[in-house]
Amino acid sequence: MNYAIIAAGEGSRLAQEGVAKPKPLVELQGEPMIGRLINIMLRCNAESINIIVNEHMTEVREYLEHLELPVPLNLVVKTTPSSMHSLWHLSRVIPQGKFCLTTVDTIFREEDFKGYIDAFEADTEHDGMWAVTPFVDDEKPLWVDVDKQMNITAFRDKPWDEAKYVSGGVYAMTDKAFTVLDECIEKGISRMRNFQRALVEAGYHLQAYSIDKIVDVDHADDIATAEAFLAS
Repeated sequence: MNYAIIAAGEGSRLAQEGVAKPKPLVELQGEPMIGRLINIMLRCNAESINIIVNEHMTEVREYLEHLELPVPLNLVVKTTPSSMHSLWHLSRVIPQGKFCLTTVDTIFREEDFKGYIDAFEADTEHDGMWAVTPFVDDEKPLWVDVDKQMNITAFRDKPWDEAKYVSGGVYAMTDKAFTVLDECIEKGISRMRNFQRALVEAGYHLQAYSIDKIVDVDHADDIATAEAFLAS
């Protein structure tokens, strides 16, 4: 399995709230968030790890450049306008086949992530598998509409009466999705959620995998919340 991490945001909200470290280097349980993700991915049979950071994150770039990993680490240094554009730049270095993408501030339990990866590796029917959660933590969540077999039918900005899940910010797919991604870039489409909608509109078969809790680190208070979540 190949893995990708988007760590290209500026982390401006954390800085404004007094957090001195760049977001990817903020520690959870004594480990930088980006280092924690990398180690989890290595324990989940990583064949390569592909990461994008923005051009201003010199500390993060230096941290990654000094890592000695048993698998290839492909580092892209690029400031981008959205996560979708970050993925597009990563698509140039991610090896062919299945891969899993996550943002650096998405926090999950390792055992939940491993179960998700195992399910995706065993799946032969779908073009992708999205981690979803009934736990709403994001300020602007992306709601995920599914049928009775947990096939994704739509992505919505607002909830509705039967809404159960929001996107967990973890996406497993194959390089087949890059065709749609290229089309989105060519059309001037922005935002990761619009790329996801484009996949559904193009007929890609996406499966939802429910994880009971996934949290985001967007504010200083979220650091303590994430620590408590991982310790529980």
